Amino acid sequence: MSNCVTNRHRNAGALRRPGYGGSPVRDSRTGLTSLHEALDTTTPGGRLVFHVFAALAEFIRELIVQGTNEVLDAARARGARLGRPPAMTEEQIRHARDLFTRPKNTVTSIAQLLGVSRNTIYELKGNRVALTETTPAAALPHPGQPTD
Repeated sequence: MSNCVTNRHRNAGALRRPGYGGSPVRDSRTGLTSLHEALDTTTPGGRLVFHVFAALAEFIRELIVQGTNEVLDAARARGARLGRPPAMTEEQIRHARDLFTRPKNTVTSIAQLLGVSRNTIYELKGNRVALTETTPAAALPHPGQPTD
């Protein structure tokens, strides 16, 4: 049995894919043939080239992740706000909470008035968003950093 791929970057994931007992390219019954490169994993040279390509792809991926984390750390150090911007300003939140106190107002009407989704209003109604609580960007945990 032989698999055929059109892009060598797509086949590197097979080396790390869970569920395989061993390397998919070592199984003597299966092989991989690339349309763009002279790569045939049924031969020792083909397996070597395949593993070199896979190692390079993994190296490049790790460089990208490292660079991304460095940029995010620099942004945190500058105090930049990371992530999606808030859907509503503090003034809109106060207005929405004021509208909640009036029984004739519905979540749909409040959302339409403020130009946000009903889900945003439900989050306010459930007190998941506090008006006075703001977390500075520098205090946010790093994705790879353990939280206490």
